[in-house]
Amino acid sequence: MYIKTPGAKMLYLIKRRLETSRDELVMHWFKNHMPAVIRGQEEAASAMRRHARRYIATLFDTPLAYGNREISQSGASDLQWDGMAQLWWDEPLTRPARPHGEPPVDSFQERAMPYVPWGTQEYVVLDGSEHLSAQPLSLNDPYPMTRSGFCRASFLVAARPGTDFEAFFEHWLESHVANVKSVMQQVGGFRYVVSHSLEPELEPFAGLAELYFQSARGLADYFETIENDGMEQWVDGKRTLIFRGSTEMVGIP
Repeated sequence: MYIKTPGAKMLYLIKRRLETSRDELVMHWFKNHMPAVIRGQEEAASAMRRHARRYIATLFDTPLAYGNREISQSGASDLQWDGMAQLWWDEPLTRPARPHGEPPVDSFQERAMPYVPWGTQEYVVLDGSEHLSAQPLSLNDPYPMTRSGFCRASFLVAARPGTDFEAFFEHWLESHVANVKSVMQQVGGFRYVVSHSLEPELEPFAGLAELYFQSARGLADYFETIENDGMEQWVDGKRTLIFRGSTEMVGIP
């Protein structure tokens, strides 16, 4: 039903500072931050030190929902998050003493709010890797590169206070995953990945679900078709966030 990814997927939710535009944040992310992260991981790998084996930055284009409220396109400038960095490691990273960006070490961190790693365990339900190929650039440095041509919904799932996370995660993987997978296959979805928090009691979100479709029509069909399966008894709808996106920046494929 799903494949458990070895190691840990570390997530970093990114939000721009008030005086920074989203375009400016993304430009410095791609130009000044990602190359340094790529270089650092390559150097660590060459020196036989711990390093990330994959690195992708997910951009959030449009908020579909904030809690139980829909957000119009006009509200996109008020996103709680602008995107998310994802790095895959052989084991979880320890929580740093200070958030990354305190103090800033590059132009991206000067424009982003300080951020901390969020450790998760990834489960790949629908792979769809053939639709998300990473073709290195030929006229510039191979990476980072960008990819688009899809519609992705990112669900930042918050749990109700006092949640039994063992029961919640068991239902998520054994019942909810099957429900979502079935509907995605009906409407043409091609990739579905679930990431559970390693320390859900300490994190603002219990997990992340990423659903990929060929177009926004497929995502709309999904929302029109999906039915409740009992997951809602654990989910805090007021704090759960859903974002749509159509672009990713690939640092290490």
